[in-house]
Amino acid sequence: MQHVLVLNAGSSSIKFAVFGAQLDHGGALPAQLRGEVDELGGSARLSACDGDARPLRVDGFDGASHPLESLMRWLAPRFGGMPPAVAGHRVAFGGLEFAAPALITPAVLKKLRALVPFAPLHQPANLAPIEWLAERRHDLAQVACFDSSFHRTQPALAQRYGLPRALHDAGARRYGFHGLSYEYIAGRLPRIDPRAAAGRTIVAHLGSGASLCALRNGTSVATTMGFSALSGAMMATRPGELDPGIVIWLLRERGIALADAEHMLYHECGLKGVGGSADMRILLASREAHAREAVELFVYRAVREIGSLAAALGGLDALVFTAGIGEHAAPVRAAIAEGCRWLGVELDPRGNAQPDLGTARAACVSGTTSRVPVWVIPTDEEQMIARHSLRLMQSPAGTRRMSP
Repeated sequence: MQHVLVLNAGSSSIKFAVFGAQLDHGGALPAQLRGEVDELGGSARLSACDGDARPLRVDGFDGASHPLESLMRWLAPRFGGMPPAVAGHRVAFGGLEFAAPALITPAVLKKLRALVPFAPLHQPANLAPIEWLAERRHDLAQVACFDSSFHRTQPALAQRYGLPRALHDAGARRYGFHGLSYEYIAGRLPRIDPRAAAGRTIVAHLGSGASLCALRNGTSVATTMGFSALSGAMMATRPGELDPGIVIWLLRERGIALADAEHMLYHECGLKGVGGSADMRILLASREAHAREAVELFVYRAVREIGSLAAALGGLDALVFTAGIGEHAAPVRAAIAEGCRWLGVELDPRGNAQPDLGTARAACVSGTTSRVPVWVIPTDEEQMIARHSLRLMQSPAGTRRMSP
């Protein structure tokens, strides 16, 4: 049986998954295993589980060697004696040209490298495993799936900044990110809540990186991230919405070097900068005033963004929480819902405290009197990457790639 390998690479870790190449009865590709290689800067560590989330032994993984070489060697016997049909990758930024997944060719890879200045901390990490495999696994087809592509459906005005037209034409516009996550949720909604799927839904992807997206009939019409992954909602280590005058002040008046300012904005702000920890679990358990303030600010910013997105939609038919904080932090969901009562949002305290995802892998946590249904739906970016990659390989372009 053929398999699809998915690599979701960051600066300090690589999430990976292996999927079967045949859709199941629910229209999804069955996960064979999932895992993560972290501590990429030192002695890399591997953790993995099977398709039923049972931990796997990781004997034979050499953390001192190149992490991707060690991972591929560890995965080889788990492909059932066959190499993967395709390797799919998450790439943060596709710019204006890549509005859909792309089969990797030397020309495509050159274009993706040229986009690094638009996402200087994410794009190089995303491209590293593509380049490594291209050099060492020439026969392995690779597909890039872009986090920005899903938002290309937004109206032209929603993508514009109030900047001179020449800068807009040069690429200074709102792109948005977390598109693979939003696409997955949009694909799940028709089976879970058909009215929400056909109407006005706000999805809150709240994790280490956090953003929110307004969906109308399953398509993106507005999102909180813009030109970069720094904007919008407050995040674990990123500030979110920020007056650009602050950056000018940092550089001119505080004498901070550009590289140091960039590092601070990406790694020292947000929950970490306000509360002293980037981990929402630690902040929620703390009695420190700074920790409480960080949580309250995170909630306040999310509520503000929901109000803005509801205005873009002209109302609200459903609210969805997903990603690490959205799926697991019940107090954060409760506080955000309380701030959205004016939109008709009310939670069921018991259901919110312990969402029953059941076999549908979704839980409605709104109260019986809530005018707006509230859902907790675990996201699965790797599933979307696998589906896109397999679909592209089965297309004429993929067939030509596999021909002798």
